[in-house]
Amino acid sequence: MFLKTIDRYILKKFIGTFIFSIMLIICVVVIFDISEKVDNFIHASLREIIFDHYLNFIPFFANKLSPLFAFISVIFFTSKMATRYETVAILSSGITYRRFLRPYIIGAGCIALTSLYISHFIIPKANRHKQAFEDKYINQHYQTTARNIHRQLDKNTVIYMESYSDGDKRCNRFTLEKIKNYQQYYMLNADNIRWDTLKKKWIAYNYYERIAHSDSSQKNSARRYTEELKFGAEKEIDINFKPIDMGRIESKVEVMTYPELTKFIADETEKGSSGIERFEVENYMRTAFPFSTFILTIIGVCISSRRVRGGIGLHLAMGLLLAASYMLFSQVSSTFAINGLMSPLLAVWIPNFLYGGIAFYLYHTAQK
Repeated sequence: MFLKTIDRYILKKFIGTFIFSIMLIICVVVIFDISEKVDNFIHASLREIIFDHYLNFIPFFANKLSPLFAFISVIFFTSKMATRYETVAILSSGITYRRFLRPYIIGAGCIALTSLYISHFIIPKANRHKQAFEDKYINQHYQTTARNIHRQLDKNTVIYMESYSDGDKRCNRFTLEKIKNYQQYYMLNADNIRWDTLKKKWIAYNYYERIAHSDSSQKNSARRYTEELKFGAEKEIDINFKPIDMGRIESKVEVMTYPELTKFIADETEKGSSGIERFEVENYMRTAFPFSTFILTIIGVCISSRRVRGGIGLHLAMGLLLAASYMLFSQVSSTFAINGLMSPLLAVWIPNFLYGGIAFYLYHTAQK
């Protein structure tokens, strides 16, 4: 049989402690969240609060803290085993330290694989409902304070707007340019454009168009161009741009599943858009963060399996210090990547490589 008695014993303690600690912290967080948002919940129904907000909020929060609480769980119950001389008895019976680690790795693997799947596929869908609830009852309407906004929609199309209002889905002082062979052949200026929710198109108001025509029968050096100007009060325009594209960057990141996020990054890269580092960091982080469960678990076992004075308190203090430094280092490296100072892939995985080295060192120096 693959799982021996000692494996089942440690796995039961590992998973049981992990689930208990996660449930406990979630209860505390939900209570504080309710007390903070009780004024916003007055106009929402009980069904919306429970099913649209908290049932979608809890998986996100639990997954975010899963590596940390897997680490704390390992420290907690392994320290108690060391205090009762259980680890001494196990290792003295002829079991190697590598064999002793097997149930911990299995438990960490279960947590990491679950986290990996829900990070890429479940949580983004849950965030859509959570954000819809928050925008309706908490945020009211998101308003961007950005000014003089430029967007490249594809290789040949660029738009400019002075400002954007999410409340009425309006772009002010709008310009659309189309370029071919480094020559502008179309331009549209409008006082503003508004999104028609029924037609799913933008409507330009008080606009004028400039259209350049060339004589294709002549060579490029001698080609003649003529201009055509059009004016009007209202016009439908069809462009690859929607109000959701002006949403919060963090909102767009959180609601896209792995296939959607991968396609979005590829499309924006082809357009030559800026600011896609944030999306790349999120995409890589959804894989790297669950993997950290293995690293933190090994570190936790190596620290807490040795019986020392101070017992659980000392082990928890050392463990929390390492875990906090890992989280801080991960956040700092991600910030460097978002600001374009480091490769997103390298920035996301550097903390795992560094703390993987620490785990390797602690494993080789652990009391065996």
